[in-house]
Order: sequence, then C-alpha cells, then structure tokens
Amino acid sequence: MSTEQDTPLVVAGKAYHSRLLVGTGKYKDLDETRQAIEASGAEIITVAVRRTNIGQNPGEPNLLDVLPPDRYTLLPNTAGCYTVEDAVRTCRLARELLDGHDLVKLEVLGDEKTLFPDIVATLEAAEILIKDGFKVMVYTNDDPIVAKRLEEMGCVAVMPLAAPIGSGLGIRNPYNIRTIVENAEVPILVDAGVGTASDAAIAMELGCDGVLMNTAIAAAQNPVLMASAMKKAIEAGREAYLAGRMPRKRYASASSPLDGTFF
Repeated sequence: MSTEQDTPLVVAGKAYHSRLLVGTGKYKDLDETRQAIEASGAEIITVAVRRTNIGQNPGEPNLLDVLPPDRYTLLPNTAGCYTVEDAVRTCRLARELLDGHDLVKLEVLGDEKTLFPDIVATLEAAEILIKDGFKVMVYTNDDPIVAKRLEEMGCVAVMPLAAPIGSGLGIRNPYNIRTIVENAEVPILVDAGVGTASDAAIAMELGCDGVLMNTAIAAAQNPVLMASAMKKAIEAGREAYLAGRMPRKRYASASSPLDGTFF
C-alpha cells in the first residue's frame, strides 16, 4: 500500500494530509515559531491558552498574527491545569476567544514533577466537555483500558504519552502503545516524550495515526531544521508501517538466496 493509496488523518470529521501536530511554546520568538511550524508541514497546531496570547491580552504580541486560523487548525489545550474546574474553564475561554471553536486538547495534570495525567480528573473533565459540545482530543497515560474508556466516552482522539512531557526519552512502552492502537476506532496520537526523529518514526511504525510534539522541536539547537526532520520521520514511519516490516529472526538469512544455484 503506497502513500498515494493511504487514507488521510481524520479528526472530528476533518481530513488532514500531515500526521504531525506541533505545539507553539518554548521558541525564542514568534518568528522562529512561524518558521519551525512552516518547516514541519503541520496543519494542526496546539496553543496553551493559559500561557499564550490569542487575543485575551490586547496590546501584546498575538500568536494568531503569525499563525492565522484560516491556514491552520488551532487546537487550544489545557496545559498547566491541575483540576477539572481549571481545565473546563480554559476550554470555555478558548471557545469564546476563537468564535465558537470547539476542538480542544484536554490534559489535566496530577503532579508538577512528572506532569503525568490525573486520570480520574481527566475522565471527569472529558465527560463535562463532551456534554458541553466540545470535540475532545485527550492526553492520557499509556494504559490501554483507560484509552478505550476515553474513546467510548466520545473523545474524538486519544493521545497516550510516550514518556513524560518534555523528557525526550522516546517511547518507553511500545507494547502498550501498540495495544492501544490495535483496539482503537478513533485516531491514536502519541503525545509527549518524543526527543528526535527516530522516536517519531517508531511511533508511526507502531501504527499510530500521528504524533504531537513541541519540546523536541523547540528545544533543538536548530528548531527549524529539526521541524523538517520530524516531518520526514513521520512520513517515513507511516510508509514503513503501510509497507509491513520483514519478520524478525534469531539467525542470519542470506540476502541472495542460494536455491537453484550451481557450483
């Protein structure tokens, strides 16, 4: 199956060519943000509403001036929220600022050191937001049972972590990620922990529908070049997944078969 025959990434009924989603934080300035995101080819960009000005602070530099909503799908997120109330309030603020925009990324954190999700609070917040008409893409741990529960609640995408946020450790538990993918009927997007291009490729080779990252690009020595590398890694990993890898073997197998040869 070639990439020409591949189906697009579909989130909340909208199709996307790029399977790389990127954040907008930690860059040195808005111009570097713009350049890196353009190099990534991403069509969905996340915005931390509590940390980024998207109109709530008049007179300050506005992210939307360099990343216009008519070019990108904005994904407001609840980064920095540690309670259900804060997460729900942040999503409602984003909807107000963005003229009714209802696609959000939910994360409710449980610990300031690890930034692991508070699953109980995440489930509660997701239920409230879905009932309130939001289309929820949800950050969670790599537990297949929790991932399935969030899907069954009505989340439009489930986003298990590969490793702690900003750690750059790569995928620590590929078997859980693969299990989540195999049992899902909504997009599964690895979120958090990617450090370099090979990590992104591995996520795609596992069958993930996409990868969301921020620090891996923004904290690189050359963010714009890393963004380009991540774009290629996502594409290569997807092609490898579609192609189907060769079986693993314990022993050698000659590249040039000897069957039918004469000596």
